Amino acid sequence: MITIVGGTGRLGRLVTARLLAEGQPVRAVARSAPDTPLTGAHLVAADVRRPASLRPALAGSSVVVSAMHGMDPAAGESPPKVDRDGNRNLIRAACEVGADIVLVSIVGAREDHPIELFRMKAAAEAALLDAAADYGARWTIVRAAAFADMWLDLFRGTAGRSGVPKVMGPGRNVVNFVAVDDVAVAVARAATDFSLRGHVVEVAGEDLSATQLATLVTAPGKRPAHIPTPVVWSAGNVLRPFRPSLARAVRQALVMERVPLRADPGPGHSEHPWLPLTPISALASSTR
Repeated sequence: MITIVGGTGRLGRLVTARLLAEGQPVRAVARSAPDTPLTGAHLVAADVRRPASLRPALAGSSVVVSAMHGMDPAAGESPPKVDRDGNRNLIRAACEVGADIVLVSIVGAREDHPIELFRMKAAAEAALLDAAADYGARWTIVRAAAFADMWLDLFRGTAGRSGVPKVMGPGRNVVNFVAVDDVAVAVARAATDFSLRGHVVEVAGEDLSATQLATLVTAPGKRPAHIPTPVVWSAGNVLRPFRPSLARAVRQALVMERVPLRADPGPGHSEHPWLPLTPISALASSTR
């Protein structure tokens, strides 16, 4: 049994579909039932922030996939609670049931990174390596670049009927964006290919600025609009007491303007020729 924690999310659903298509038995773990059902997968309720709920949810698993993140403003989560502490709880529970662990991390994760999410993913990676040393845990880490699909959806949402998406700040810094389905290919492969145990698989895509990405979903003859940096910063401060997760996402968008976030997909694809590399322009066109 392959258990996908975060199985009802954007990445988790794609991984689930791929594994089911291969004939693999899949269990999806989420805090609650999704609005759109997961056909073919057994859904179990559990919360990585509550360790007692995890072991029953993972019982009988041969592989546990961590496909979750704490950056969803609507869920009221946070990277420290989910990406660091939640993954620590999950790794411990997976070790207790004797399952291999596939951890979805982020390209560039390190403990001193300026962006909180990167630091928390680095902490999760460290916990996984500690579990390998202490308990013999068998692991694979899949590091992914920023999900282009999520950002394209965000820009479409801000465009509305005008067809003019809104970019927070100048949107000039270049970021590596990858198609979520490319990441799903890597995660599904990692769940079933035991030759990948003890390896890190990096899935990078295409370097684009936020403005360039927004342009892909801008109405013909128009250009993306920009929300001035002082306005974005003020909004983050105003939202902090009432919507801390949304305020965190707003502040991160500004930090992304001054942090190097380029990535080279070449090494990952050279080591793993089976990795796809979907052009972001093709992704934007296919999901209009």
